[in-house]
Amino acid sequence: MSELFGTLSDGTEVHRWTLERAGTRVRVLSYGGIVQSAEVPDRDGRTADVVLGFAGLDGYLENPGPYFGALVGRYANRIAHARFPLDGVTYSLEPNNAPNSLHGGARGFDKRVWEATAVEHGVRLTRVSPHGEEGFPGRLAVAVTYTLDESGALHISYEAVTDAPTVVNLTNHSYFNLAGSGHAGGHELRIAASRYTPVDGDLIPTGEPADVSGTRFDFRTARKIGSGYDHNLVLDKGVTETPVEIAELYDPASGRTLTVATTEPGIQLYTAEHLTGPFAPGDGVALETQHFPDSPNRPDFPSTRLDPGRTYRSATVYGFGVRD
Repeated sequence: MSELFGTLSDGTEVHRWTLERAGTRVRVLSYGGIVQSAEVPDRDGRTADVVLGFAGLDGYLENPGPYFGALVGRYANRIAHARFPLDGVTYSLEPNNAPNSLHGGARGFDKRVWEATAVEHGVRLTRVSPHGEEGFPGRLAVAVTYTLDESGALHISYEAVTDAPTVVNLTNHSYFNLAGSGHAGGHELRIAASRYTPVDGDLIPTGEPADVSGTRFDFRTARKIGSGYDHNLVLDKGVTETPVEIAELYDPASGRTLTVATTEPGIQLYTAEHLTGPFAPGDGVALETQHFPDSPNRPDFPSTRLDPGRTYRSATVYGFGVRD
């Protein structure tokens, strides 16, 4: 089901799509590919929205920085000094997180209106990013599909093709709070990651991935999250053709669980200490499945290069459940 959600200042309409199946209701906006809400039951059958979002379009326009629920690209995470080399050419990007580029630049995919069409149990969003948009090379045609499966899990599937060599790294930037409100630091988290990427003060990786043993980045056994994270964890499974479960988030009070399965090699754990708007720091936790930050400048990291004739594919599944 789709409905008019709002209108931009230039008259462009924004629509909201409602997906409902197996007790899960998810709402997706054509603006920014935003997951506005995800309503799921707790152990007693009481439903709450477990994704931070706004009731109206103005909330997203007035609070763009935290990327609430957004589809992020062309490049999720940071690129050092807002530039990268490709085939002997250095491309300069928008340093919107000075001195670095963050989440695709000043007007990335999260601030664009996408074409939306219905598919079985979901919606498919498409747009063409022209050559040079935010400094990135190549005309990139992108399609992102949101569907609910028979268990009520949210599948997000990404595809992209280009007419010139470029780099691509797409993700969803939802903030989850399985309690429905309050601070999320008491949630318990498990991630199948034996390494992480140490970073400098600007959150750019400084060297090779490091062992999580004996550090605060060790979530191989479930424990309370706490706070102070905006870091990439290196998933033990690496890049896979189909999604593999790599994480579980659990709220002991409500009994709600969130599992994360992905094809990606990394996950950015962000505990949202810089939230703005009506939400307080730490009110949600982002689990952004993606390639590593600054990969275009790091040939030792899994490649984010996309060439003509090849198709970028990525998929992530957010599964909702409860424990007694």
